[in-house]
Amino acid sequence: MTENVILIGMPGSGKSTCGVVAAKILLKNFFDTDLLIQNIEGESLQAVLDSKGREYFEKAEERAILSLNIKGTVIATGGSVIYSRKAMEHLKSLGIIVYLHIDYDTMCERISNLNSRGVIVRTGTTLRDMYDERLALYKKWADVTINCNRNTVEQTALKIADSLKKQVELL
Repeated sequence: MTENVILIGMPGSGKSTCGVVAAKILLKNFFDTDLLIQNIEGESLQAVLDSKGREYFEKAEERAILSLNIKGTVIATGGSVIYSRKAMEHLKSLGIIVYLHIDYDTMCERISNLNSRGVIVRTGTTLRDMYDERLALYKKWADVTINCNRNTVEQTALKIADSLKKQVELL
């Protein structure tokens, strides 16, 4: 099966953590676009945000996504990828987009390191504003939505694997 599985979702939804486990279950490679951005930029996501600003960061993320040409991979994306239509169209062309949904309270519980993990919260807005704004965009691009609020890593990974199998059956 050469189909890619692209994971989108809020910070703390488990894209990277659950993606690795799902890749093992599905016998696929795993790729994290946040790590690609860090590698290209030569510094952490937060350092890019701090030194070059939000707009630069979003363009760097878009360039990194548009450079992807891989198959048979579970791809974890950064939470802000949905701000770029070009990036999302490219990801959609690469495979099935799985939205790992968590509610606002769960996100807050899971992201204690907000100031160091490279999360884009637009100037003059709150974390709640960011959540509400992104929610509609995740839903718009998702082929599959998985509720991950109280799941273990393994439960979410199994749901990711099951969702791919169901999507492939529909094709």
